Amino acid sequence: MSLDSLKSSIPDYAKDLKLNLGSVIGNSGLPVQQLWGTVLATAIASRSPIVLRELAPEAKENLSPEAYTAAKSAAAVMAVNNVFHRTRHLLSDHEYGTLRAGLRMHVIGNPGVDKADFELWSLAVSAINGCGVCLDSHEQVLRKAGVDREVVQEAFKIASVIQAVGVTLDAEAVLAE
Repeated sequence: MSLDSLKSSIPDYAKDLKLNLGSVIGNSGLPVQQLWGTVLATAIASRSPIVLRELAPEAKENLSPEAYTAAKSAAAVMAVNNVFHRTRHLLSDHEYGTLRAGLRMHVIGNPGVDKADFELWSLAVSAINGCGVCLDSHEQVLRKAGVDREVVQEAFKIASVIQAVGVTLDAEAVLAE
């Protein structure tokens, strides 16, 4: 299965998604590792079995084993961090922000790939999971590392399209039952 297979399964009423999917992956200016790591991490974060099943093999072909593992690690660690930090931020009692988190996040310090790539993937996952605190944190790290705003936007553009494709195809699967 592949990107082409995924695009062909998008219904006609969501033609814009099909075009956007082809554009954000096929016409991306990101280097291969940044692109496919973002695709894999956001496919996992989308929680769509259809999207993950179609895109993971192609990501595996385009990533080194270390980058493939790191992209999965970004999705996993951000699944924890996004819920935790979003919740602390949303609670009206800001004293929670002063408490020790006590959560292990060693992979962030040593992801096994270029730190900027891992940060980009973490930002993209945070976009899907809707954690403003994590988005700001990862964006600041990326900008301090010299990553342009266009690259940051490319990552959350990929995240938004992959999430929308997952929502649409999963809904179609349920409606077809």
